[in-house]
Amino acid sequence: MITRIFGILMLLVAAAPAVAQTTERPFEFVALGDMPYNIPGDYEKFERLIGRINKLSPAFTLHVGDIISGRTRCSDENFARVLGMFGQFDGPLVYTPGDNEWTDCHRLLGGRYDPLERLGFVRKMFFPVPGKSLGRKPLTVESQALVLAGRFSTYVENARFKWNGVQFASAHVVGSLNNYDEGRPEAVAEYEARNAANIAWIDDAFRIARAEDAKGLVLFWQANVHATPRLNPGAAFAKPFEATIEAVARGASAFARPVLVIYGDFHFFEVRPFVNMKREPVRHVTRMQVYGDGAVHAVRVRVDPADPALFGIAPLIVPENGLP
Repeated sequence: MITRIFGILMLLVAAAPAVAQTTERPFEFVALGDMPYNIPGDYEKFERLIGRINKLSPAFTLHVGDIISGRTRCSDENFARVLGMFGQFDGPLVYTPGDNEWTDCHRLLGGRYDPLERLGFVRKMFFPVPGKSLGRKPLTVESQALVLAGRFSTYVENARFKWNGVQFASAHVVGSLNNYDEGRPEAVAEYEARNAANIAWIDDAFRIARAEDAKGLVLFWQANVHATPRLNPGAAFAKPFEATIEAVARGASAFARPVLVIYGDFHFFEVRPFVNMKREPVRHVTRMQVYGDGAVHAVRVRVDPADPALFGIAPLIVPENGLP
């Protein structure tokens, strides 16, 4: 049985305003990320998970990036193998890149690639047709490269779509400090441009959700934007993520309906309140981290537009893949 977020989070139920009855039907989607991670060993596990998802026939699946580990070579061949597995999803697969696909590729184990060259390759391979998702039955989406063309025409990976009254939007926010590396001026320039695109896209997702009277909003990206140093969990949140946190807090305040933020990065399932820069819970907003790395499992999200809580969450465990 699919549980309520924290009960789940009676916090969310209490914070969400009353939503009138609607004829829009409930639906279910699946979220996953950070897989296949340990290759080639995880290929079989990932294909087993895909098979399980196909049997469930969700409306669509969201992949929040990191299709290889940070210790894996960022080769064309490794990317092509994953793209082939993405093609095994019977339904639509909406993918947003992670840091391991490009940001970390300059590392020795990554193959000492140029991260910006790898970023361009990922965009070309995984987003060949802006406005179309992956999967055997691609979903038509709005691409930032088309909707906000001109200044943001590069960002084919940022997508949004609406399903049964709920707005969805991806943003290219990644770990490894969002590619903000003061030792590499080209990385800082790339971060600043992409960060501006992401914030504009998040702001616009909230705008369109308000304008179209959406029942709720789902945002998804790769990075855990609230990450802090392991030895200093009370430290301030990393500066390259500040604008993202603030954009969610600002947008949620004006939207005042349920918002779910989905990400990966740390490889364990967790559901918690989304907090602002002062570590105060942002009303109406819940954050959910998916499984990943050796835990080749996923998360099911049931969405009921007639329910004030809107989102119900449950792990999707494949026993043959081992316990998480």
